[in-house]
Amino acid sequence: MNHNMQSNIDPTIIQQLLTDAEKDGVQKLVVGAVICKNHKFLLLERVPSDSMGGLVELPSGTVDTGEDLLTALAREVQEETGLLVTSVLEYLGSFDYRSSSDKRTRQFNFLVEVKEGEIKLSPTEHQAYYFVELSGAAFTGIQA
Repeated sequence: MNHNMQSNIDPTIIQQLLTDAEKDGVQKLVVGAVICKNHKFLLLERVPSDSMGGLVELPSGTVDTGEDLLTALAREVQEETGLLVTSVLEYLGSFDYRSSSDKRTRQFNFLVEVKEGEIKLSPTEHQAYYFVELSGAAFTGIQA
């Protein structure tokens, strides 16, 4: 874990997210990272053999029991891309879905900065990565 990680997120916001999730009956917490480089966003393509195979998604993963959201975020980014999160800039919002095991899941998404480095995918999870330019409407309010 990278202990030098900076965060602009107020801890009370994180606490509120967790409280709300519990109140809403969410059974599984997932964190997603929006990584921006040269005004493009990093997306990963899942291996065909995995659940939701071929899906193109943000680097993301499950928060372990008792694990802090931002710790999980940095861990998942490192596991899935080999990149180190240096800074968590902004909380972008969440969405809910049913996991492959039919658990009510909430994914919290954060805008992060990473240290320059080579992307190394976890071969059991992802087969390709893309840097995608999004139309301005998709991410209003983010200064890239």
